[in-house]
Formats: sequence, structure tokens, C-alpha cells
Amino acid sequence: MARGKKKEELTPEEKLERALVPVEEQPYEVPGNWCWCKLELLTNIKTGDKDANYGCEDGKYYFFTCASEPIRCSDYSFEGKAILLAGNGDIGNISLYNGKFEAYQRTYVLQQCRGLIEEYLYYNFKYRWIDYNKDKMFGSAIPYIRLGNLKEYEVPIPPLLEQKRIVDRIESLFAKLDEAKEKVQEVQESYLVRRATILDFAFTGKLTSEWRVQNNIDNNWSEKTFSEVAVIKSNLVNPGEYKDFPHIAPDNIEKRTGVLLQYNTIAEDKVTSGKHRFYPGQILYSKIRPYLSKVVMVDFDGLCSADMYPIEAKENTRYLWYYMLSDNFLEQASSAGSRSVLPKINQKELSKLLVNIPSIEEQKEVVKILDRLLPYEQNAAENAQVVLEQIEVIKKSILFKAFRGELGTNSPEEESAIKLLKKILVET
Repeated sequence: MARGKKKEELTPEEKLERALVPVEEQPYEVPGNWCWCKLELLTNIKTGDKDANYGCEDGKYYFFTCASEPIRCSDYSFEGKAILLAGNGDIGNISLYNGKFEAYQRTYVLQQCRGLIEEYLYYNFKYRWIDYNKDKMFGSAIPYIRLGNLKEYEVPIPPLLEQKRIVDRIESLFAKLDEAKEKVQEVQESYLVRRATILDFAFTGKLTSEWRVQNNIDNNWSEKTFSEVAVIKSNLVNPGEYKDFPHIAPDNIEKRTGVLLQYNTIAEDKVTSGKHRFYPGQILYSKIRPYLSKVVMVDFDGLCSADMYPIEAKENTRYLWYYMLSDNFLEQASSAGSRSVLPKINQKELSKLLVNIPSIEEQKEVVKILDRLLPYEQNAAENAQVVLEQIEVIKKSILFKAFRGELGTNSPEEESAIKLLKKILVET
């Protein structure tokens, strides 16, 4: 009977040589008392349950999944501290969890880290995992990451004390940034509230009350139907005769702000069905899902989607446009008097909506004030978004420095991580 091939016995030095990433293959330079090693030797890697795709009702487990559906409770479960990586879809979906859980099939579960603090490895994945996989994905419809690629992932290993200092520094800096982020998000979230309040004051006469007193003008506001203050200009034309004209669709309008986004020409969008012709000075209003409040003023000729109404104001056009962006108008349009979450508002329903309107002189004053106040609020919200983006850039910079030993925490006198790696290799 043939004997099985004897397993190759390696000396500790040979094991170390195989474990270390050669200098020419190291992603970047690290401090002298660090070393590079393949992930396979540093942690146990498993995948989730291929049948995990239904809801769990007993609340026994916590779940992590990159699928859109929750996963079902089964005997295939994990327990303890683990790093969870989405193997397909959003590969930036990375989690550090401690407890009982189940995982979807394409979720990689990393447990029992050797020579590594779990938080250190977690932040390393947050730093480099997406870039590492840019040219390593497989499949076309839903690209995925093969287990072999994960095993080959190179990890920079500092001494254990340095790992802890790195984690502490990252978490301290991130905590301060997250606190700043929370305050900036409050500014963003309050923007719509402030804007709605300004518009409410504008169309109830509060914004111009002092102006009326100063100009000895009576408070003569009234409610009129939309058909009394505007004309809906349905004007379907053959788009083939207007190939170079701008083509505006609901998707080209930012909801609730009246901002016109980037758009193409009729030819560029390859439009073939009938569209409405519109003219400078008109208002374009999307009749689809009116609760999105997509309404914009235009100062050029073009064609708009048949799902939109070109509207011509009988009085001050800009006043009417602002009013159509207000919560008062939005609530009326969304319900049309009898229905909630209206999918589409027809011309008859639109014509019946009510508009609060003063004299033409006061309309001009309302517009003048709104033209001054709303851009200021919009600018504050845009600046807040810039700050949020900068916070994310700073976080990336912190991680960049952390895993290169540039956070000011590394101590060159500490024992080299190679000794730590040797101990790991002896025990495995």
C-alpha cells in the first residue's frame, strides 16, 4: 500500500520567510520595527450561509448582510468579536461586531485575530480595502471578491503596544470629527425648516408687515384659485422639429429648491414622443408625484416632458414660482383635496389650488426679500456640505498616516513586530 506524502516540515525561519511579504511586493514603506504579512496567517476567515435570506422573528441573533433582504435564523451562526466584510455589492460595507449573529453567503467573517488587535485590523480595512480590490473583482452583473484575494491581503503589523496607540489615536480624532459632523448636519437639516418658515412668513404677509406700515399700504391679501393667477400652457409639438432645443424633464429639477440641474438637447436625449414647447419667463412644473415639488423658472426656449406643465403667470412670475415652492402649495398639490400621496396632478386639479396673493406692489416686495434671504440660506447649506466632505477627507488622511506610522505614536525602540510574528507562526 502506497504511503501518503509526508507533510513538509519547515523550520521557524522558513515559516517566517514564507509569511513575510517581500520588500518588492510591499504596498508602501512602514517603520523599521513593523513588518508586512498576508492576512491568511493572522485570522480565521469564514463565509456566511448561502440560505440566509429570510427574516428572523425571535430576535435571538443580530445580522450583517450586503443583500437587500434580511437573513433567516438557522443553525449556521457566529458568536464573539468579528470583522465583517461584504464580498460583493458595496464592498465598503465593513463592520466590527461582538455578539451572536448570522451572515449572508457573500459576507466574509474574520475571527480570532492573531498578533492583531481587532480594531486595528478593522480600521486598516476601512483605509485600504476598497482600493485593494479595484482590479481584483470577479463577475459582471454583481462583481464579487474571491476568498483567495482576501487571504492574500497584505497587513502592516506594528508591535502590539503601537497597534493600541494607533487605535486610541484614530478613535480620539474620529470622535472629535464626528462631533463636528453632527453639528454641521444639524445646520443642513435645519435649512429646509428655516426655508419653509421664511416662505410661510412671505405668503402670510408677515415678511412684509413692516413694509406695509412704512408705505401706508393696507393688508389686502386674498385667496385666488391657480387658474385666476396663471395659465397652464399645454402645447405639444413634434420634437423632431426642435432637435437643438434644450430638453427639460422632472429629473433635471432638484426637488423643493427650484434649482435647474444639468440637461441635454432633444437630439442628445433621442426624444421621439411629443413634448411641450416652453418660452422664456415661464414656470415648468412636474405633475408627476407633486409631493416632490419640482418647479423651476426658465429664461430660455425649449421643450419639456409631457409630464410637466409650462405655466404663465398673470401677475408676478417670480412670486408665483416662490409660492409653488412653499409648503402651503405643496400640501395642496400632494393631496388635491381628496387624496394623499398623489401620483399625478391633472390640469383640472391644479387649476383649483389656492394661492395667497397681495397687490402687485407687495408681490414685488416679497420677491425682493426672498431673493435676498433664500440665497443666503442656500449658501449656508452648501457650505455645510463642503465641510462634511472635508471631514471625510480628513478621516482618510488620518488613516493614511496611521498605517504608515506617521501619527506620532510609533516608538522605534519597541521590540520589532517580527518577533510577534514568529510567535504566531510557532503556535499555528
